[in-house]
Amino acid sequence: MGYIGLPTASIFAAEGFDVIGVDINPGIIETLKKGTSHINEPGLKMFVQAALDSGKLKPSLHPEEADVFIIAVPTPITAEKKADLDCVAKAAEEIVSCLRKQNLVILESTSPPGTTVDFLVPILKKSKLRIGEDVFVAHSPERVLPGQILKELCENDRIIGGINQKSAELAKELYSSFVEGKICLTDATTAELVKLLENTYRDINIALVNELATFCPDLGVNIWEVIKLANLHPRVNLHYPGPGVGGHCISVDPWFLIEKMPDNTKLIQQARQINDSMPSYVVKNIVEMVKGIEKPKISVLGVSYKGNVGDTRESPAISVIEQLRKMDYSVAAYDPHVRDFQYELVGLEQAFNGSDCIVFLADHQEFKHLNLKQLGKLVRTKNVVDTRNFLNFKEWLEQGFTTKLLGRA
Repeated sequence: MGYIGLPTASIFAAEGFDVIGVDINPGIIETLKKGTSHINEPGLKMFVQAALDSGKLKPSLHPEEADVFIIAVPTPITAEKKADLDCVAKAAEEIVSCLRKQNLVILESTSPPGTTVDFLVPILKKSKLRIGEDVFVAHSPERVLPGQILKELCENDRIIGGINQKSAELAKELYSSFVEGKICLTDATTAELVKLLENTYRDINIALVNELATFCPDLGVNIWEVIKLANLHPRVNLHYPGPGVGGHCISVDPWFLIEKMPDNTKLIQQARQINDSMPSYVVKNIVEMVKGIEKPKISVLGVSYKGNVGDTRESPAISVIEQLRKMDYSVAAYDPHVRDFQYELVGLEQAFNGSDCIVFLADHQEFKHLNLKQLGKLVRTKNVVDTRNFLNFKEWLEQGFTTKLLGRA
């Protein structure tokens, strides 16, 4: 019942299906049984509450016999940059005892190519049912944007890859109940690769502009203006630089390809190295801003991996804070969207109080409307670093701040 599982379960319930929402975390199940959502996503709380109130969505710690089983569990990367499929394995093992003839099993979790056929199917075979004849299996990756999950689950095109044609067609029939976009059928491994390619393309695109951002200041130019003008070309679509790439997709999925084909993914590996180096580049800029200040305090505003969401998975803010703390800098972090974080979060005024450098790592809408006149009185040294190009520097300059924009001289 995570970022994908809970919205998906709620949508099926809204369409009239009886849904068992399974999670191994007792706290999540208890929260759902109380009629509320544990995930901060626009519109989701009311949607989940309606599904629970209707009785169509029932939270549980264990799966039950059903017609369809959808696996939407985490597939993170290990410290060695390998796909961790333990959650997929555990979910599949629990499903085995519930399987019966004519069941459909769908893996939604983003996975390395071959996971459905070579990893999931062998586990399901323990049921002694004929996979592909008695039990059908498909892979249908989620392709949604945090902050717009409910909208995009319904409106986006859907890719469905079956282990055979019958599996793909059954999955299509199921998703047709709510998907308004086009549903495209293929084989399971192709579907897995499609999802990985979508996010790897974006990772490489971001790596290109991140690399440019590191030397544009030396050329005396503004990377943001360069991108704006280059994108006027009808066949150019450059993304934007930033403090690094986070989230559960773009910063993770390319590693699944690298793991599978290490000798044939040189460009992908280089892009990952560039994007993973950006937090260090941000820290370098911060160090320059506070040079000569004894025991500087750094205020980090925005610890989620992108603006206007509360998701901190693989957030570059984690690396930035870790590096600053290792240098014995005092760090105060504030984020109006994040509930839980591995480092302490403080209030806005507490973050500004005694600060020597304000660093914006996420472009939350709230940050555009800060009371700079009041907050500026709390800082010790007036420095600000913008890694997202969303601040009105004129307002900060009027309050006496020295400003630094990532990728600008």
